[in-house]
Amino acid sequence: MKKCSKKNLILLSLTLFSMFFGAGNLIFPPFLGQNAGTQSLPALIGFLITAVGFPVLGIAVVSRFNGLDVLAQKVHAGFGLFFAVLIYLSIGPLLATPRTATLPFEMAILPLLPDGTSPQLSLLLFTSVFFLIAWLLSRNPSKLIDRLGKLLTPTLLVLIVAVFAAALMHPLGQPALPQPDYASGPLIKGFLEGYLTMDALAALNFGIVVSLNIRALGIDDDQEVMSTSMKAGCLAGLILAVIYIMLTLLGTSLSGMPIGANGAQTLTLAVTSLFGESGRWVMALIFLLACMTTCVGLLTSCSEFFSSLTPKINYSQWLLFLTLFALGVSNFGLSAILSISVPVLNMIYPMALVLILLGLGDPLYRDNRLIYPLTVFSTGVVSVLTELDTLGLRIPGLTQLLENLPLASQSLSWICVAIVMFGLSLILSQLIKVKKFHK
Repeated sequence: MKKCSKKNLILLSLTLFSMFFGAGNLIFPPFLGQNAGTQSLPALIGFLITAVGFPVLGIAVVSRFNGLDVLAQKVHAGFGLFFAVLIYLSIGPLLATPRTATLPFEMAILPLLPDGTSPQLSLLLFTSVFFLIAWLLSRNPSKLIDRLGKLLTPTLLVLIVAVFAAALMHPLGQPALPQPDYASGPLIKGFLEGYLTMDALAALNFGIVVSLNIRALGIDDDQEVMSTSMKAGCLAGLILAVIYIMLTLLGTSLSGMPIGANGAQTLTLAVTSLFGESGRWVMALIFLLACMTTCVGLLTSCSEFFSSLTPKINYSQWLLFLTLFALGVSNFGLSAILSISVPVLNMIYPMALVLILLGLGDPLYRDNRLIYPLTVFSTGVVSVLTELDTLGLRIPGLTQLLENLPLASQSLSWICVAIVMFGLSLILSQLIKVKKFHK
């Protein structure tokens, strides 16, 4: 039985890291550090739980079940396909993939354009070139190790480490007192910030591509593929954690300066303070590399998934369609994409987290048919109602009930509901067994 060499494991881990690490992952940690100031440590711990811990667990769980749709079928046969399609569409062509092009344009390219340049035309030209390159890199998904792991990812890591090293040699400032949101509950605030990276959803998507690249190395044994996937996930998570720590410390050093509107401004402030105006070009390159690698990961994983559902439409055809679709959506602009993506992701993200945790402990309650349906469906109901309330759509009675649940003010009431329903399903299962025994 062939096993994965250490060299290939490292390259696979770098490839997986690059698929996770997009522009959002780049800008959240420094913004967290700048806002948290002296409370950066507990905030960072909370952030690492959801931005690193859950994605690593997601890779492990998807590898164990050999696909998101198989895992989701534990809830219900129909739900398995529905939820898998919903996740792939959300993290793929409808929301996340278009954002990989619009974010670097608005944060890195637009500020460099000469006065008088048409932003809409520039966006169209940029996204066309961006998605053309992404399409070319994605045409053979089994070659991602060569294209991402050996070239693009090392370049991205070198640039980030260079910025951090420059900050160590030339400190930008001392940590200041935290902003109000981080002063009272920095751990929970950090947890929620990591929650918004969407990497737990991405992990459920990327598992299929990771397995494909492992098999391309000549590893055919299912158990070895799963083991290698878990090792690569853990190593990629370690790299993510190290980079997040660097970026958070970079932001913390700026906590005494005026807080920007977002993490991109925080990172731009750091880079321009260290390298002057030429730092904007460094920023542009970092954003482009981070978003391109993530875009390639999303296009390949979504194309692989949908081609497995449609025998008459192959991977190449799906790749071309999804690339062109994402190109069209991206030209609506970043603000329009974010206005749709945030509510949708807030509704489905809690279900994904619960599904990952349930899948992790599956051997302990494999014969219990109540745990997955009761826990996941109840989590979904609460997360949907909570987000509708946030959008101003209140349901009399239910909304007031949810507001009285623990952690409701932090939009985490689904955690309590999931725990209660998990316990209830265990009790009901035992009662059913006792009833059958007495019959």
